[in-house]
Amino acid sequence: MAMSDTLRAELTQLVEKNPVVLFMKRSRKNPQCGFSAQVVKILDELVPQYATVDVLASPELRDGIKELSDWPTIPQLYVGGQFVGGCDIVKELAATGELPKVLGASVVATEPPTLTVTAAAAQAFAAAAVDAGGEPLHLQVDAEFRHDLYFGPREPNELEVHAGGLTVLVGRASARLANGVTIDFVEGAESGFKLTNPNEPPRVRSLTPRELQILLAKGERLDLFDVRTKEELAIARLERALPLDETGERYLNSLDPSAPIAFLCHHGSRSRAAAQHAIEAGFLNVYNVEGGIDAWSLTVDPKLPRY
Repeated sequence: MAMSDTLRAELTQLVEKNPVVLFMKRSRKNPQCGFSAQVVKILDELVPQYATVDVLASPELRDGIKELSDWPTIPQLYVGGQFVGGCDIVKELAATGELPKVLGASVVATEPPTLTVTAAAAQAFAAAAVDAGGEPLHLQVDAEFRHDLYFGPREPNELEVHAGGLTVLVGRASARLANGVTIDFVEGAESGFKLTNPNEPPRVRSLTPRELQILLAKGERLDLFDVRTKEELAIARLERALPLDETGERYLNSLDPSAPIAFLCHHGSRSRAAAQHAIEAGFLNVYNVEGGIDAWSLTVDPKLPRY
């Protein structure tokens, strides 16, 4: 069904009165899809102010903006009353350096990031460069803080960074997200490049039952919280795990935000939700025991009852 004249007029007014407006899922501070989050990250680097419209506010609004632009996906970026494109087009314009011109707004100057390349990483890159045919080394960091290191042709508007005796090319859209990154190379069974990014927000980290067993055996500092019900705890429980009841919550809230904490449940879903809540509350070193106590019974202690 075609959108009403009233809605068309409202949408037209929105795109015409705002120099830059993004139709997205939820808000600039709380994007509810990865594509919206990526575009927000890019715009945040380039323009200090822009409007956003939550398409999840109503089905009519979501369908209406798709009809207005004749574009099937969200997010959608409008500049100066004109439709620019969705996530892929915005990312492409940012990568080529054309997006600041398209935005026509006050652009934040992009400075080359500071990188640290360890001696081990520099040596590994030197060996890899032999097979790269003289192509330069690139570093990309996307809005989800996924890192990509590769050799390839120079791309437009990349920034040169000199670190560890190497030249690393960084796209302008990655510059702020890459600032302070340390690149190392780790030897061993799982050898490879390891990147540490101080800009990456805390995330829930996974912990297998065997990894948890090793940590507990070593006496490593780790507070373990069991989020299961009293009835489940009566069937099977780990001695080191503190039930997340009223007493457990008081103890959790008394901990320093940097204290390492882990959450456990039956199969790992409820504990992951609790771990994410701890991240949102400000804790920095948060783990989820994947597979829960059922996986512990299967891989660590088969004597522990399963249910």
